[in-house]
Amino acid sequence: MHERDREPRGHSRRRFIATTAALGVGALAGCTGGSDEETETTTESSTNESVGQIGSGRSPFGDRDITGGVSVTEMPDLSGELTLYSGRGQALVGELITFFEEYYDDFTIRPRYNSAAELVNQIQTEGQNSPADVFFSVNAGSLGALKDAGRTQDLPSEVLDLVRDEFHDPDGQWTGTSGRARTVPFNTDQFDESGIPDDIMAFPDTEAFRDNIGWAPTYSSFQAFVTAMRVLEGEDATREWLQGMQDLGVTEYNNEFLVSQAVADGEINAGFANHYYIQRILAGRPNAPLSTAFTAGDAGSIFNVAGALVLDTADDTELASNFVRHLLSAEAQDYFARTTFEYPLVSGVDPIGELPSIDELSPPEGLDLTQLSDLEGTVELLREVGVL
Repeated sequence: MHERDREPRGHSRRRFIATTAALGVGALAGCTGGSDEETETTTESSTNESVGQIGSGRSPFGDRDITGGVSVTEMPDLSGELTLYSGRGQALVGELITFFEEYYDDFTIRPRYNSAAELVNQIQTEGQNSPADVFFSVNAGSLGALKDAGRTQDLPSEVLDLVRDEFHDPDGQWTGTSGRARTVPFNTDQFDESGIPDDIMAFPDTEAFRDNIGWAPTYSSFQAFVTAMRVLEGEDATREWLQGMQDLGVTEYNNEFLVSQAVADGEINAGFANHYYIQRILAGRPNAPLSTAFTAGDAGSIFNVAGALVLDTADDTELASNFVRHLLSAEAQDYFARTTFEYPLVSGVDPIGELPSIDELSPPEGLDLTQLSDLEGTVELLREVGVL
């Protein structure tokens, strides 16, 4: 019997929360590897908005009760060795992954961090010789790409049932672990929310944004957004939208944190970004003239997910599946909310910040997240119109 098993469940759960509190700021303090998220975190630490300030903006870990979800203490033990290919940055999720390894006496994780796209290519190149057991992705498109390539295994119902149907693959090959909403950060000194169009296709024709709006076209979530537009509106309309934004004088940034920061600083009046960048800035600068607007029922309002899957090269499928299950534990979901400001996907674990609930968002109907896997076609279009 593990020493942990002799503790009351409640004590073990509190220990998990207290430990993640201690590692929350440290998780963001240093960056290695090549994922998009790590690059963005490095940028944050080089600005006035330090990584430490982001951490200090969150509610104290220990003061927040977890009322929903399934605790780690109620999940199967993890034992053995697991090779994890993570397209999520070490700076954001490394401490959580390390915690799982240290929580179990006989469990070892061998993580490999890189961008999700690079890891998908690596898995494909390695073929059946890949050492990877689990792939942890920053977006659904990369998960779908591996599914389309036949490189995945079925996840058990015990994993899939932890999230709503729209947040996992309909064929049971991958599951979302946390969510991110596309939004429009805007400067409240220049606009109120009523001045922001609720139709993403209207932006190129909105003169108030001329030379005063920003985007980050090399960022994976922006490319997923453009992919959604291609699916929903067609290639021609998407090409016209991209050209129209360029004609409007859109400003390019390296990542969406910088877009949101430029809005808060009054450098531009609005931009396109995932919701959590706005929340990170407000955590450190609660009085910044920055707020969040949402479009409705279009590509600008997609709700994408970070997620995980078990690869066909997994040595121990049960261990790999149970590790994915731990990413959906109540404690891990709370960690994602506090550390990355993403939406937890497990019912009963609330997001951090002044955000609408998932049910209050208006994502486009009929869009399956697996349709976002054609990022190659999106990159080709972005190059064709001169965005990249």
